[in-house]
This record gives sequence, C-alpha cells and structure tokens, in this order.
Amino acid sequence: MSIKWVLFVVCATSFLRSVASAGDVVSPLPGRFTKADASETPDFRRHVLPTMGRMGCNSRACHGSFQGQGGFHLSLFGYDFKSDYDALTAGQHPRIDLAHPENSLILNKPTSADNHGGGLRFPEGSWQYNVFRRWIETGAKGVSPGDAEFVRLTIAPAEVKFDHVGATAKLRIVASWSDGATEDVTAISRFRSNDDSVATIDEDGVITSRGPGDSHVVAFYDNGVQPIPVMLPMSDRVGSRYPDVAAPTLYDRLVIDKLRKLGVVPASTSTDAEFLRRVSLDLTGTLPGPKDIESFLADKSPDKRARKIDQLLETPAYAAWWTTKLCDLTGNNPQQQSDQIYKREQSRQWYEWIYRRVLENKAYDEIIAGLLLANGRDKPDQSYLDYCREMGSYFRQSKPADFTARKTMPYYLSRTNVRKPEEKALSVSYAMLGVRLECAQCHKHPFDQWTQKDFTQFQAFFQPVDVGVKPPSGPEAKQLREEVGIDKLGGKNRKQVIATIHERLEKNQPVPFTELYVNNRQIPPFQRQRMEQMLKNNPKFAAQLQKKGKAGTPPTVTPKLLGAEEVPLADAPDPRVKLMEWLRRKDNPYFARAWVNRTWAAYFGVGIVEPPDDMSQANPPSNRPLLDALAEGFVAHHYDMKWLHRTILNTAAYQRSWRTNASNQLDNHNFSHALVRRLPAEVVNDVLMQATANRQQAEAMQTSMENRAIGPALDKGDRYLLVAFGKPDRVVTCDCSRSNEPSLVQTVFLLNDAALRGRIDAGGWMQQVRQQIQPGKGRPVSPAASDALIREVFLRTVSRPPQEDEMKEAKNVVATAAGPVDGIRTLLWTMLNTKEFIVNH
Repeated sequence: MSIKWVLFVVCATSFLRSVASAGDVVSPLPGRFTKADASETPDFRRHVLPTMGRMGCNSRACHGSFQGQGGFHLSLFGYDFKSDYDALTAGQHPRIDLAHPENSLILNKPTSADNHGGGLRFPEGSWQYNVFRRWIETGAKGVSPGDAEFVRLTIAPAEVKFDHVGATAKLRIVASWSDGATEDVTAISRFRSNDDSVATIDEDGVITSRGPGDSHVVAFYDNGVQPIPVMLPMSDRVGSRYPDVAAPTLYDRLVIDKLRKLGVVPASTSTDAEFLRRVSLDLTGTLPGPKDIESFLADKSPDKRARKIDQLLETPAYAAWWTTKLCDLTGNNPQQQSDQIYKREQSRQWYEWIYRRVLENKAYDEIIAGLLLANGRDKPDQSYLDYCREMGSYFRQSKPADFTARKTMPYYLSRTNVRKPEEKALSVSYAMLGVRLECAQCHKHPFDQWTQKDFTQFQAFFQPVDVGVKPPSGPEAKQLREEVGIDKLGGKNRKQVIATIHERLEKNQPVPFTELYVNNRQIPPFQRQRMEQMLKNNPKFAAQLQKKGKAGTPPTVTPKLLGAEEVPLADAPDPRVKLMEWLRRKDNPYFARAWVNRTWAAYFGVGIVEPPDDMSQANPPSNRPLLDALAEGFVAHHYDMKWLHRTILNTAAYQRSWRTNASNQLDNHNFSHALVRRLPAEVVNDVLMQATANRQQAEAMQTSMENRAIGPALDKGDRYLLVAFGKPDRVVTCDCSRSNEPSLVQTVFLLNDAALRGRIDAGGWMQQVRQQIQPGKGRPVSPAASDALIREVFLRTVSRPPQEDEMKEAKNVVATAAGPVDGIRTLLWTMLNTKEFIVNH
C-alpha cells in the first residue's frame, strides 16, 4: 500500500469524523459502501461488529452460542470487542488475511451458500462485503484505549400511531458517540417487536401494523437499547370524539391520557359489593364478613370506600398479607436458613421481623436497609460469646427474647443459596431493583445495557460480606463448638447434641452460631478465579485497575452502582452502605419504581412494567408517566407504604368494574377495567376456612393470624392445596415462582377433596346450621329462616346478597334436597365451586 494512499485514507476518515463532530449526521453505511472503491475506513466497533450482528453472526443460533460454530466463537451480540477481535484476527484459524484480503474467511464463508453452515449471508460485491473487505485492506484495526464511547440512540419517529391495519412506518436510528460524532445506523441495527399481534418490524426497521392495541418495538445497536411505542386505536373514539371520563386523581388522569390515545373508554365503576370484596382480598387476603358486607352496603355516605380502605390498613390481616408478599420477594424459605437446628424458627423470626415493621408502617426503605445492611452483631463492640448468648435468647423455650426488636435482620444475606457475592448481587438486584442480571454474569445482556463488567463491579458490593465467624473470634468459636459438640451434629450423637444446646439456651449459656459480617481481608478462591477471567476478557478495564493493585495479584474490583458511579473502597469499608444510599437517592431509576410497580401489579393483576421483575430497557412501562408519578410520590412521602396503598386503591382506575365494553374488551394492560384474577394459594386456603368456619371462628380470623396461611406459622394450611394453587417455594429468584393460573387439578380439588368436604361437614358453620334449623318434633323450617341462611351462604362465599333469580334457584335446591340441612350444605358446596368464589373481580 502506497504512502499516498494511506494519507488519503487518514484524511478521508478525519474529514468524515470532523463533519460528524460538527453536528451533521453521517449517512447510512450501505450508501457509503455501495461501490468496492469506497475510500472510508470502517470502524471495528461502530461498523464491523454491528454489521455482523445484523446478519446474525453473533446470535445464539450461530457463532454467539456458548460453544460457537465451526470452531469460530463470537461474544453474544458482539459486545466483547477484544475477544471478538482476537477470534477474527488471531489463533490457529484467523478469519482475515491482511496480505490477501480477498482470501479472508470473513468474506468467503458468508458469500458461499454451500460451504457456510449459516448459508448465504450476503453476495460478493454487496455493501456488507465491501465494509469487511475495506476494513481488512486498511489494516483491520480493533478497539484501542482512548477510542470514543457510545453515548445514546436517537429514534425517529419517537412514537408511531397507525390509523389502519397494514399501515407502515420506517424508523431512523442515529447513534451518538462521546467524540461528538453522530451516524445513521439504521442499516446495522437489530430490531424486535414486543407483540407481533400489534405490530411487526423487519430487519430494515419498517414497522407494520397488525392489529389494534399498543406495544413497543425495540432497536438495538452497540450498548444501546431503545423502545419505541406503537399503537393502533381500538375504536374510533379518539381525540374530540372521546367522551368525558371522571379522573379524580393525577394518576387517573395519566391513565385516561393513554386510553384517549387508544380510543379505549374505561369500564363503569364497580358495585359496592364488588369493591368491598376486591379491596378486602387484595389488601388483607381476607374475605369481608357477612356483617361487614351488610353494614357497608347499607352505608350511603359518599366517602365510605375511602374510609373502608383506611380501616383495612389498620388490620393485622393487612400486615400479615403484605409481609407474606415481602417474604416471597426476599426468599424466606426455612430450607435455605443458615442454622441446621433452628431453620424453621429462623424463618418465623424473619416473618415476624418484617410483620412488626409493616404493622407499624415503617418506611419501605427502612425495612430494606434492615435487610441489606444487616450484620450478625447488631452492636459494633459486641463480643462473639455475647453475640452467641443474644442469638440463643431468641430460641429459648421459656421467655424468648424479642427478635423483632433487632435493628437489622441477618437471615436474608446469610441464606445457604446466597453465600457467594454473585448470588447476593442477583438476589438484591431482583428483589430491590426489579432488574434481572443473570445474563450479564457471562455476557452482555441481550435486552438491557448490562455487561459482564457491570455485573462484576456490582457484585463487588458484596465481596466483603461473609457468613461464618468474624475474625479474630475463631479461637473462641472453636472452643465453644468443642464444648457443645456441635461438630457431632451430623452423626449418631445428634439427639444428645441438640439436647445439650436446648439445655444451655434455657440457662442463657452461649451456643455457637454463625454470623453475617464484613471481612475486607481476603478474596475467596472462586471469586479470585472469576475476577481473573473477567480482567483477561477486559484488558482496558484491567489496565485501569492494575494501577491500584499489587504486582502478581488481581487488583480489587471497585464496586460500581448500576448505571451510575464507582464507589472507591477507601471511602466504604462496608460498600453496602453506599449501595443503600444510592437506593434512596431521588435519581435512582429502579428502587422506588420496582416496589411501586409490584404494588400496582398486586392490585391490577398486571404491572405498569410486566413482568414486574423485568425492568429492562427492552421491556418499558406501558404508561411511563404513570410509573414516574407514582414513584416520585412514593419518594416524596418518605417511602410510606400505606400512602402508596391508599393512593392506588382510591383511584377510579382500581375501582372500575370487570365488565367490559366494545372498546376495552381486548385491553389487558392499560387499566381500563378490572382483570378477573384467581386468588393466590394462601388466600384460597384461608377463604375456604372462613367460608366453612362457624360464625365466631370466622370473625376471629379477621384479627388473629396464628392459624392463617398468610400468618407466621409455617405448618398452617393444607399443603396439597397450597402446592396445587401455586404457592412459591421461594428458592428461585423470580416473580414467576408464584403461579396464579387456573388448572384442572384445582377444579378437581374443590369438587372432590376429602379435607375440604371435612371442613364443610365437621363442625363449623354447618354444625350451627344443624342446631338452628334441624326440625324438632316435626316442626318445619320457616321460610324466613331458610331465606336468611341462603343469604348467608352467598355473603360467606361471593360476598354479596343473592340476586332475585339466584334466590329462586337456591330455594329450589333447598326444597328438593333430602332435608333443609342437606339443602344448605349442597348450596354451600355449590357456591364454593363457582368461578366467582375462587377469583377476585
């Protein structure tokens, strides 16, 4: 290559970048490389890798798979620039030939349908061919330190609103870089649709309307993930043709703003009986009692719904049900507790610690801080032996100490399934941020911004968090273990060792306990290996860190907040403190939104972000202004959970009927009507108890949680029922571990389960019915008494009085039975098997 030619290339490239830096958008790559004699030098990161991604070369089905294809492996979706460059240029079988570019495999394989497993990807002489060939001809330069970084994607149009099925719209994708350059990268971006029934998008960024509704299409380029709203109105009632709809709150107005765009008219307001049943089940996991229903229906005051919400928020059932939800979220499973002997007690203490705070309406961020910042020793100057005495005091049979009085709750981070830093990072990101980081453990997240480097730096917040015995308490712990004989626990002396432990606890003598503590002195071998691999794959990052490390050892990874700044370890002996400060910051994009979204999803059956634990860039909110406003209000009210519940439950959106109209019958995520939802497993268990219990027992269940499945006792509830109706085992870190889907097994259970028949027959309400209406000395049951019992059956099960036709049919059931008791029993069994009973609507 001549010096003149090299100078021309350099000048041409500099000219292009100077133009881009001046604010002009560089035209798309295909037009610049239509001809083989193009003078521009393609950039490896900006052009070569995205072109390969566009053609699917680095997808899961091809060379981006874990094992690669044909001996050639690329990083998934092409974000590991160094390893991809090495795969192309080095090794035994390099894919480029600098001396003879036309012989390069990167050119010959994709242009040969016969010799390429992936078939023909582009023809010889195409713009893709010319890009790759020109890159090789000009030296095949890779990524270097100091190169400009990707900044953002800008999409036009920012929103697409169609007016008929089959209409199309073309997207334009512009990438911006830190050197000021901007370029049209539409031709080398990837696209997907989040709902093909609403709109599809082809590889050129052309969107086609497929049906009424709304969704998003998503553009991917480099580290950019940008969703674009698309919609086709669901009726002609848009703009000036949209009716006046009551929107009493800010949040209702934001819901209506979206519905107006879609031409969706919301449902009417629910009846008082529907509202009472819905809010009681949603807020407290409990059916309203017959007396409460009658009183509420008779109340004619306009504020009775708001007053009922306030009343329910003060009940133990509210605290119990939302504690159950928080235990789901944080993984309270007795099988994963750290203590072999007291794991069930630990699980109950976990529940009670959260329950107390929910009951007292402690701020959500305060509860999370108690989990995230926990240490075994709540007092910094506490000795190991005193710590063991304290922990033992919580497990005494006589007068146990109050575990809920502890400032922090150490069991969340000491579970056996979150011992490693990466396991803690995954659990915290899921539970507290609603962010899924699993993919980023090994490669760039395909649907979000997170890289392996991001994950490694985030898990560094938990690097010093350990479970065991805090140095230098080792000798004390060893002596105590020998004294108690704890190391013999797994052998034939187990019963004797446990008896010794119980005896010492009752005497307030210490027994050995593991503890959660911060240890900044060592890096576990498995973590060192992961760090070394990460640094090997990220030489630029490693070079930056090596300045802070020691020769011959991998440098300590500096913790970095997700999408935010690094936290130098010198400023944070316990990095979790800085992490918690970030969670509480007003500009945190995840913490408040994650809880707000989960709470909204609990009340509507669908989140503003759905699924609620996937707050990724490719899964945007269905109504971003609504989510933002609720999150901002939550933070402004100091993470007051009762404020959040009260705010959502008082909206017109929550109080709408489940009955649809022509415009909203297909809507399932814009909150235009209530969704019919099957009851959660624990609630199914408890409402069956309520519906069949005698009047005094049913009333007691409103205030006593001890025998409730939503209460603290782990062995309460029908185990078969709980599994059949989808209670989560709290092992997998995913909202999907709870199933609220109906199944044939559930139907058969309600029809035929012997335990359920026993609940109906063995005492309870039916026993009271027998005593009340069993004819004595031939006296018949009065019509008024029979009607009252029929009405009570409806109130006990579907939380409303029977309608006129239902009353007539129920009377016939009772009249044609073998006797009035059998008739009432048959009616109760029938109502327990209705869809209306087993769902919330």
